[in-house]
Amino acid sequence: MTIVKTNINRRSFLKASALAGGGFMLSFSWLAGCKPAAEEALALPKEWFELNGYLKIGENGLVTIMSPNPEIGQNVKTSMPMLVAEELDVDWKNVIVEQAPLNTTVFTRQLAGGSQSISQSWKSLRMAGATARKMLREAAAKTWQVPVEEITTEASMLYHKASSKSASYGEMASAAAKIEVPKEVELKNNSDFKIIGTSRNNVDGKKIVTGQPLYGLDYRAEGMLVAMIAHPPAFGMKLKSVDDSQARTMPGIKDVFTIKSYPEDYAQQWCDVSSFPELVVVVGNTTWEVMNARKALKLEWEQFQDHEISSSTFWGTTVKVKVPGGLENSSQHAKLMTDYAAKNAKVVRKDGNPEAVFKKAAKVIERTYSAPFLAHNTMEPMNFFAHVTEEKAELVGPIQTPEFMEKSVAARLNLPLEKIEIQMTRQGGGFGRRLYGHYLVEAAVISQKIKAPVKLIYTREDDMSFGVYRPAYHALYRAALDADNNLIAFHVKAGGIPESPLFADRFPAGAVDNYLAEEWTAPSNISVGAFRAPASNFIAGAEQSFLDEVAEVAEKDPIQFRLDLLDRALNQPVGEKNDYEAKRLKGVLELVRSKSNWGQDMPNVHRGVSAYFCHDSYVAHVIDLVVENGNPRVEKVHCAVDCGIVVNPIAAINLVEGGSVDGIGHAMYSGLTFTNGTPDQTNFNKYRLIRHSEAPKAIDVHFVPSTVDPTGLGEPPFPPVMGALANALYKATGKRHYQQPYLGEGITVG
Repeated sequence: MTIVKTNINRRSFLKASALAGGGFMLSFSWLAGCKPAAEEALALPKEWFELNGYLKIGENGLVTIMSPNPEIGQNVKTSMPMLVAEELDVDWKNVIVEQAPLNTTVFTRQLAGGSQSISQSWKSLRMAGATARKMLREAAAKTWQVPVEEITTEASMLYHKASSKSASYGEMASAAAKIEVPKEVELKNNSDFKIIGTSRNNVDGKKIVTGQPLYGLDYRAEGMLVAMIAHPPAFGMKLKSVDDSQARTMPGIKDVFTIKSYPEDYAQQWCDVSSFPELVVVVGNTTWEVMNARKALKLEWEQFQDHEISSSTFWGTTVKVKVPGGLENSSQHAKLMTDYAAKNAKVVRKDGNPEAVFKKAAKVIERTYSAPFLAHNTMEPMNFFAHVTEEKAELVGPIQTPEFMEKSVAARLNLPLEKIEIQMTRQGGGFGRRLYGHYLVEAAVISQKIKAPVKLIYTREDDMSFGVYRPAYHALYRAALDADNNLIAFHVKAGGIPESPLFADRFPAGAVDNYLAEEWTAPSNISVGAFRAPASNFIAGAEQSFLDEVAEVAEKDPIQFRLDLLDRALNQPVGEKNDYEAKRLKGVLELVRSKSNWGQDMPNVHRGVSAYFCHDSYVAHVIDLVVENGNPRVEKVHCAVDCGIVVNPIAAINLVEGGSVDGIGHAMYSGLTFTNGTPDQTNFNKYRLIRHSEAPKAIDVHFVPSTVDPTGLGEPPFPPVMGALANALYKATGKRHYQQPYLGEGITVG
């Protein structure tokens, strides 16, 4: 039994009687920095709209649980309330889940990113449920005049077995509201879980499949206008002149003007990424009218010069970012990365004397891997509603970083934080793209300018050509073997435009006596940002492809080769900074080997394996690939995952399946290229994504049984499947693949 304090770091609980209905409302502000005064608690609004992360128990036994974090398809809107319900000991069928609005007074991490929503709130959400349960038990004990230790709960009911008395939570809700909030509570043992670890359907599932308005594009408000923007056609360009005379006369058009979403003296946050701060805006009654008027604009653009912008990091430090001028081309990017890789890079980690060992090695394997820029291409393009008045700014839409963007909007509009209200809609995709909320700021600036409620809408072409892409990457790998085919040295030199994908302390660091990791970066004016499993999404595939090739040269089974290295990292680790647990990484490899029947003779099936650690979780894949009519097709994916305790198995399986399909698709087909700063792919007719017929026919997911607190899951299944795919393709085609997308290399069979 785990004991947790309810007032850690001055964090507090608020409670109040729902006097009209006799219910009980508990706001668990476990992430609050300040404890509110008693009179503030008594003055909480009746509808509790502005409280974030609270549970409400009505007199009929229904429980409303607010889900605080943004929902981008990872199903936290179901999984997070499950943690509360578990400790509350409530019947799940009596639970109503609602999306909480942003409330920075209560929360400090209303963020969907880094696969951290569940792990960061594992104890906090459970504490909220346990606190309410304890107060209900104490209310029952006081009512029945019996010791509280004799009160038990089950499925929203309170029992005193000795007297055969029982009551529903609803019956005791009003009495519980009068109980002192306990200073500490007991959390359940894992073995006592009844909800955690069981599959619960998506709470929005029926609404989604029946087309109910859940998304930002669905949002409507009285008097709402529609806005669209025109931005430069190429990275490295800025606005020179505007002729809007024709557009202004077109039907339904209210105004045409320019805005600077981020003025030159504005101190940007890390999530304010935008290559095009000066935009032309068209505002009108309907989307169709605005789109047509935008086409009538006559715009001139010019190149900008080298300059710097100030930006803060996620941790709050301020950095200067150099933005080079010029119009970039993909052919130049390829040469630039090759040139940078040939130069001396920054040494990030060095164990032993790898240079000397490479010189005397019996065999040296050297390979280079690269990947292009990638666009997110969320199903729902960027959009946001804003209604800015002198009194407040009301914003509604899909955003992964509402807490950070609240600060950006406040600073840009020159309004205090308490006048900024952000409500989160369900998001039609994200996994990084909606971490960057420039479109939210743009909507707010537009509304302030026209003094009316407005929804800013991006078209697919707007979204794909505006930036915030996955960077282009490059990695050089070398391995040294002795005369007995033992791996004696390992070298990785990795970089990208404009960020490096290197994780110097991950496997095989710690498993090789002589290890060298170097990195470099090349500047660019193309804006980039997090893409599902940032950086890992490239480096995992490259590393795991290379390890397979080394295993082949060493004449060893690829899984056993990795397991032998992990035994070394487990029993005699090299260095002290290894950021993975060798035992857990070994565990998923052994599990996937067993579940896939690795080593079994499978005629006409070509198999590839991969394993990787990121976001505190461990994933291994085996891909079964077949050849049909000369074309390779993924028949089946076997996946083993160690993400600690699995809160909601059906949702976890969905995440693993989705991540595996997503990884296969991007590795095989996707790429974004540039000609004179202009993206060559601006819609799905040119930007290739995986199609239904190309998805694996089956995906088997297996979780390592665990008592470890939950770790990340939205991102970890994505990176390793790329390596497994490359290794399976080699078995099928006899050709190694060093550049993504693999299809772009001209995959042929036979």
